[in-house]
Amino acid sequence: MSKQNFEFQAEVGKILNIVANSLYSDKEIFIREYISNASDACDKLRYAQLKNPSLMKKGEDFKILVTTNKKENTVEIFDNGIGMSKDELIDSLGTIAKSGTEEFIKRMEKENNKDIEQIGKFGVGFYSGFMVANKIEVLSKKAGTNESWKWSSEGKGKFDIEKIDKTNNGTLVKIFLNTEAKEYSERIRIENIIKKYSDHITHSVYILENDAKDKKEEKINKGTALWNKDKKEIKKEEYEEFYTNIGPNYDKPWKIIHNKIEGNLNYTNLIFIPSEKPFDLLNAEKISNLKLFIKKVFITDKLENILPKYLRFVSGIIDSEDISLNISREMLQNDPTVTKIKSHLTKKVLSELKSELKKSKDNYISFWRNFGSVIKEGIHEDFTNKENILNISLFYSSKSKDLITIEEYLNNKKKDQNEIYYISGDNVENLINSPQMETFVKNDIEVLLFIDPVDEFWIPNISEYKKCTFKSITKGNIDIDKFKDEKHNKKNKKKDENINKLIAYMKSHFGEKVKDVKISTRLTDSPVCFVAEENAMDIHLENLLKKHKHLDQVTTKVLEINPDHTIIKNLSLLDFTNEKNKSKCAEVSDMLLNQAKIIEGIPLDDSKAFCQSINNLMEKDIS
Repeated sequence: MSKQNFEFQAEVGKILNIVANSLYSDKEIFIREYISNASDACDKLRYAQLKNPSLMKKGEDFKILVTTNKKENTVEIFDNGIGMSKDELIDSLGTIAKSGTEEFIKRMEKENNKDIEQIGKFGVGFYSGFMVANKIEVLSKKAGTNESWKWSSEGKGKFDIEKIDKTNNGTLVKIFLNTEAKEYSERIRIENIIKKYSDHITHSVYILENDAKDKKEEKINKGTALWNKDKKEIKKEEYEEFYTNIGPNYDKPWKIIHNKIEGNLNYTNLIFIPSEKPFDLLNAEKISNLKLFIKKVFITDKLENILPKYLRFVSGIIDSEDISLNISREMLQNDPTVTKIKSHLTKKVLSELKSELKKSKDNYISFWRNFGSVIKEGIHEDFTNKENILNISLFYSSKSKDLITIEEYLNNKKKDQNEIYYISGDNVENLINSPQMETFVKNDIEVLLFIDPVDEFWIPNISEYKKCTFKSITKGNIDIDKFKDEKHNKKNKKKDENINKLIAYMKSHFGEKVKDVKISTRLTDSPVCFVAEENAMDIHLENLLKKHKHLDQVTTKVLEINPDHTIIKNLSLLDFTNEKNKSKCAEVSDMLLNQAKIIEGIPLDDSKAFCQSINNLMEKDIS
């Protein structure tokens, strides 16, 4: 029969251009697509021969063979699957996005055979070959028929069909590579692509270098997916080897989460939490090292929203049966099934972490020291799971200096205490020695020490936790009189006119340098400290934002003074009508103000003048 010429359906010239140049971000994807198509063809024949055993030779195994030829600059993909008739070649390959696989699935569903595994549902994967090809030929013989056909096209709006003599069932796709795609005629290049994308295809995939001296077919895919095996059958060493291979991972996994979910949502996950911190953990652009498979076929490792950002240290695989294969297989970001998997998997990871915390706090602490600061981003970002994340969060305690949970804090709090007290800063030792901590230490009131910058950002998202409110001890008024002894309370109720006069003087002297001057309920040993107003930004957060140039200027603070401190007492006894005393009080007051600034990390207005004041005092003391 002579060659017949056909035109593609639809505006194929434009569509092929999109497929070849815009649809796929990586040209190597075409190998994945053709092997997926070959796998589908084998599955179709496997199903068909259940009803008609004569379609296959007795003892014949399914096989996919990829052949490279550097001399001819070609690559071929052969399968001994179902094959295609003339009409199917015209219908399936001549119409963009009309896939025989899609029709096959619809037919199977009518017969209630929904377990058949099919990969290529949209019929555009075949055209990915035109990204690298000058010409593509498809030679096919449908099982159970005597005729075989060749389909060929240069991808420019037309294709040819002609009858050929092909003895074996199945399909051979021959790709004539263009000059820019010579790399795909290299055996090693194709082998790496197959291992990357199709290593877990059920059917055996072989490779043959046609122009090599030793023309030997070599099986290159494993053909079994570790995650599909029963957990009881998998050794620890197998998990660790898999963890290393999905890399780059050079440690041992701290936690392995392996589940098969069935029901309204069907997917398998095998994910790992590392025991060591990745070097790029704090990189804002980092995403989870999760590979998405659909029925054991690798789809992408760049699916950004499969897990939230605060779980970006997780690595592993997700294999779904439910995700719709859209036309690119890469643009899955808005797939509703992906959203459901994300929600389900996120809850699963948090639940596993909670179990580990209950099982062994010491072991959990080793995880938390690596990833706690990242996990806490979720309290700020994940409204749905914020309380679950807070439940597994650890914070340093002013009492023990160890890491504790909020639950442990609440169990240790004072009777009638309705606040969760906290203070923010750079490190534990500095916070415990902060002036604002003095009364809490003296009265045995536990304070949580927030040393991660992210702590400042999630606090506004948590109005209360188990009927207790979070209260910064460096903001607003602190009322802990109910926790003090009666003797102390009576002492503080006595009014001191001299202290009031000193406060009035300081307010006048400092002017706009401070928001206010008040008697402190926080201080027991230090003479002064800064606090922020109740509705103002926390001092540590303000300094942090200014340091990173997210804030132009800081607000003025309230200066609290300790009326029981010797310096404050002596200042209050000075006669402010005496100019010499006023000058002395001004110098000491300025030094106290600068002292408060230094403690809070606030730059001094005039550091040289501050040093000179210290020198003057030292000279007087020495003389």
